Amino acid sequence: MRKGDILMNLSTKILIGLGLGIIAGLELGAEGVDFAKTWIGPFGTIFMNMIKMIIVPLVFSSLVIGVCSLGDIKKIGRIGGKTMAYYLGTTAFAIVLGIFLGTVLEPGAGVNMPGEGVKAAAKAAPPIMQVIIDIFPTNAMEAMLKANMLQIIVFSLFMGIGITAVGDRGKALYNVFDGLAEVSYKIVGFIMNVAPIGVFGLITPVVAANGPAVLLPLLKVVIAVYLGCFLHAVIVYGGLLKFVGKISPIKFFKAILPAQVLSFTSCSSGGTLPVSMQCIQKLGVSKDISSFVLPLGATINMDGTAVYQGVCALFIAQIYGVDLTTGQYLTIVLTGTLASIGTAGVPGAGFIMLTMILTAIGLPLEGSALIAGIDRILDMPRTCVNVTGDATVAYLVDKSEKSNIEEPLY
Repeated sequence: MRKGDILMNLSTKILIGLGLGIIAGLELGAEGVDFAKTWIGPFGTIFMNMIKMIIVPLVFSSLVIGVCSLGDIKKIGRIGGKTMAYYLGTTAFAIVLGIFLGTVLEPGAGVNMPGEGVKAAAKAAPPIMQVIIDIFPTNAMEAMLKANMLQIIVFSLFMGIGITAVGDRGKALYNVFDGLAEVSYKIVGFIMNVAPIGVFGLITPVVAANGPAVLLPLLKVVIAVYLGCFLHAVIVYGGLLKFVGKISPIKFFKAILPAQVLSFTSCSSGGTLPVSMQCIQKLGVSKDISSFVLPLGATINMDGTAVYQGVCALFIAQIYGVDLTTGQYLTIVLTGTLASIGTAGVPGAGFIMLTMILTAIGLPLEGSALIAGIDRILDMPRTCVNVTGDATVAYLVDKSEKSNIEEPLY
C-alpha cells in the first residue's frame, strides 16, 4: 500500500503540474508565447531529454531479463507456450483496437502543433516489407545509438535466449543485465519525480500557443481509452471464455470482481496478485497453473496498456498533422507487443512504453506531455483490463491442460 500511496501522490503532483501549466498558458496567451518557450519550455525539454536518455538501457536490460525469466517454459512445455501465445496475441489485438478507436474517434482533430519536419519524415516511411527486414539489425550498437526500438527489441530477445541456452556459464552476464535493469528502474523513478515540473514546462507553451482548444481532445482520449478497455474485455476475453473456456463470461467476471475493483483503484497488477489468485482458484483453476500464469501475466501481459498506447499514438500523430503509413502502424503493433515482455514491472511503464512507440515511428516525445497529466485516470481501466486478462488466460490454460497434468509444475 505504501508504494501505491507514493504512486498516487506522484500522479496527483503530475496532475497539478498539468493544471498549473494550463492556467499559466491561458494567462500568458498568444502574447506570452515567446516568454513561455524561452523561460518555461526548457524545463520540459530537459525532462524529455532525461526520458530519452534512459529508454535504450531500460528497454535493452529489462527485455533481456524478461526473456531469461521465461527459461522455465522449456520445463513446462505446452503450458508456457500456450500462455505466451495468449498473452502476446491478445496484446497485439489490443493495440490494433486502440489504433482503430484513435482513427475513428480522432481525439487529436482540431489541434495543430508545429510538426513540418515530422510530416516530411512520415512521408518518407518505408513499405511494410522493408519494415520487416529492418527489424533485424546488422549492427546492434548502431541500433542503440540511433534508438531504433524494434532492432533493439529483437537483439534483446536473442541475447536473452542466448543467455538462457548457455545455462550456468551465462550467469555472470545475466547478473550484469539484471543490475543494469535495476539501476535503470531506479533512474526512471528519479526522472518521474520531476515529471510535474517537466509536464508544466511542456504544456504551458502549448496552451499559450493554441488556447483552450487544446483541452477538449484530452476528454476524447479518456473516452477512447475507457471504451477500448471495455470492448477488449467484453469482445476478446468474453469471446475466449465463452467459445474456448466454455464458461459464461458474466459468471467469470463476477467471480474475479474483487480483483478487478482492487486493480482499478490501486493501478497495480502486482499488488492485486494475491486477490487474483484467490478468485481464480475459486473457479477451479489449479494452484500450479495459477502460480505460474498469473505472476507471468503481471510481468508481461499489458492488454489495457496496449489499448492506451494505440489511442495515444494516434492522438499524438493527429495533433502534429501526421498521416501514419501502413509500415508505421505495423511498427506500433510490433513494438508494443514485443516490448510488453520486459517493461510491465517498471514504475510508469505505460508512459515509458508510449515514448518507446513514439520514438519507433518518429513522432515528437513532447506530444506525450498532454497524456502525462491524465495518465492516472487512464491507468485505472488499463490495469483492470491487464488483471482481467491474466485471470482469463489462467482459466483457459488450466482448462486445456487439466487432463494432461499428471504432476505439479514445480
